Amino acid sequence: MVKLLMSWDIRPGQETEYFEFVVREFAPGIMKLGIRPTEAWYTVYGNGPQILTGGVAEDLRTMQGILLTEEWKELHDKLMGFVTDFQQKIVAATGRFQLM
Repeated sequence: MVKLLMSWDIRPGQETEYFEFVVREFAPGIMKLGIRPTEAWYTVYGNGPQILTGGVAEDLRTMQGILLTEEWKELHDKLMGFVTDFQQKIVAATGRFQLM
């Protein structure tokens, strides 16, 4: 299994629209593509990304294939309208909490 780790900050003033998008489109969309969400963390206090999230797929080839789809591009592009400082990387899933 591999995990897609992502982090970002929500654009100021976009919080309500961002959370609606994540709940109604982003999370269901990545699940439909074959990424199973494993965690989502919201940083309330301190330095670092405001959002840390991860999802797993069966193997690297599957994850890379998902990230090349038009559906992923559309979800990613829409997410970019709500966030800044987006980062992502694929790592081997350990079954434990993993950071960027």
